Amino acid sequence: MSRIAKYPVALPKGVEATISAGQIVVKGPLGTLTQPLDGNVRIHQEDGNLSFAAANESREANAMSGTIRALVNNMVTGVNAGFERRLNLVGVGFRAQVQGNELKLQLGFSHDILHAIPDGIKIECPTQTEVVVKGADKQAVGQVAANIRAYRKPEPYKGKGVRYADERVILKETKKK
Repeated sequence: MSRIAKYPVALPKGVEATISAGQIVVKGPLGTLTQPLDGNVRIHQEDGNLSFAAANESREANAMSGTIRALVNNMVTGVNAGFERRLNLVGVGFRAQVQGNELKLQLGFSHDILHAIPDGIKIECPTQTEVVVKGADKQAVGQVAANIRAYRKPEPYKGKGVRYADERVILKETKKK
């Protein structure tokens, strides 16, 4: 059995999980998330805990039981506390601001970049050079942050660009004469 799947997922107060045919629905104060289930995984709900087990002894069932457990744990954490990714804009004149349902980025190009904010995601700009992406779905938050970072990745000589707040950019030494 997967080592990760051995540990049950505790449901905090205010979070409900519903297991129906082929999917699990987790509801909480920050929203509702659904996840399709694999036929190789059995889920049991008892005493506010969700336990996961492989339906058979195959290697795929063992792997999927740990994967589904990790996804459901992220769903429970997301609807209860939420996830966030912080991005920093490093460079002269690099700015960000939220305008309605779009994020306006000035990243040194001849034009501004307008990034549409998807449903279920909130973007805040506490300062002009900081962007905070928040939401209940961990995968969606990470993907939106990665899409914003992809507009201008940190370059290796001066470090200019959009980077994660906890990212370390190793600068290269310039060419010597």
